[in-house]
Amino acid sequence: MAVPKRKMSRSNTRSRRAQWKTTATTLTSCPSCSSPKQPHQACPSCGMYAGRHYPTAERTELQN
Repeated sequence: MAVPKRKMSRSNTRSRRAQWKTTATTLTSCPSCSSPKQPHQACPSCGMYAGRHYPTAERTELQN
């Protein structure tokens, strides 16, 4: 296993870590209700996926 000979400086470490970026999630429109949803997942507003209805996937309103 390779082991570094010298300690890596803070600037080099931080420059390397600066390349770790997140990407925004892709959104598609639901074919039944046209609301934005993630691909390959049931729609959170209407619960439809691949022509089937999944009631557990629907987002419920918060009760105060």
